[in-house]
Amino acid sequence: MPSSCATSFKPATGLGNPHLQTLWGPLWRKTVHLERKRERMWLDDGDFLDMDWHGPHEANAPLVLVLHGLTGSSNSPYVAGLQQAMAKQGWASVALNWRGCSGEPNLLPRSYHSGASEDLAAVIAHLRAVRPLAPLYAVGYSLGGNILLKHLGESGLNSHLQGAVAVSVPFRLDECADRIGQGFSRVYQRHFMREMVGYIKDKQRRFQHEGLSDGLAELAALGSLENMRTFWDFDGRVTAPLNGFADAHDYYRRASSRYFLGEIRTPTLLIQSLDDPFVFPHSLPELSELSASTELDLQTRGGHVGFVDGSIRHPTYYLERRIPAWLLDVHRGAEPNQHAAHAKC
Repeated sequence: MPSSCATSFKPATGLGNPHLQTLWGPLWRKTVHLERKRERMWLDDGDFLDMDWHGPHEANAPLVLVLHGLTGSSNSPYVAGLQQAMAKQGWASVALNWRGCSGEPNLLPRSYHSGASEDLAAVIAHLRAVRPLAPLYAVGYSLGGNILLKHLGESGLNSHLQGAVAVSVPFRLDECADRIGQGFSRVYQRHFMREMVGYIKDKQRRFQHEGLSDGLAELAALGSLENMRTFWDFDGRVTAPLNGFADAHDYYRRASSRYFLGEIRTPTLLIQSLDDPFVFPHSLPELSELSASTELDLQTRGGHVGFVDGSIRHPTYYLERRIPAWLLDVHRGAEPNQHAAHAKC
């Protein structure tokens, strides 16, 4: 694992507030236009995942798998921004769209969710098959980071990744479901509820149009989609029954990445901010919970997948410097840190 430590993040002047940091990307960041090639990957259960490729085509060029967050897609600003940054470094990247997130509803009643590490494992196996000479890395944001860390812990020495970065991770899903229901964060909660209910309704329309009666019946068994105001409501009434969990408590316990951190053996960087409006500070793992291969870059400010520095007129993006530089250090084989030397910057 690389021994270099991050520099302290300084928010852009006028963007010190965590909500401004969080909202800058989706509301005000200029669109990053990339030439990408879409690939559809079919899963063993008959469903599909869409992936968008960018960067060099050489068989041995390092490859970064990018994983978006809840209600995001490969078009999320932070995804396109990282793909652009990796290409400038001469690396290829492929942005995954979780089930139903590529602009087309998926084919099964089941949804994507924070614990869908089996889908991630299938994607990694596919990328290993199509680019066997390419060193493979992964970067996950928020929900994508949680899934990535869960996979790393489950697979241990067999993650099939040379390195991984997870940003703004909801390590304890139950506590994050509580946090997003407090204060201004309720604005985000309302947004997510609209998007997630819309995701299920889009699927219902597809099933109705294509005459998929079994799928329609399974979605109908969920009952009314009205009056769902909190993550506890949605995950209890929709996520859990669609994906084989007993209830929201069972889902949160089995899918929260904090319980898998100690088994990670892949060089891994965690980037978090203490003012994340989705995550309580006490939901962050203690250093004693991290494996020797894990480094924590804990910043005082940055919001949720924000980390916008520079200035409002000329914004720059800490994540798009920090992540490529760290991955390059791993790729070059920097000396590993000792367990006691986890970075806290």
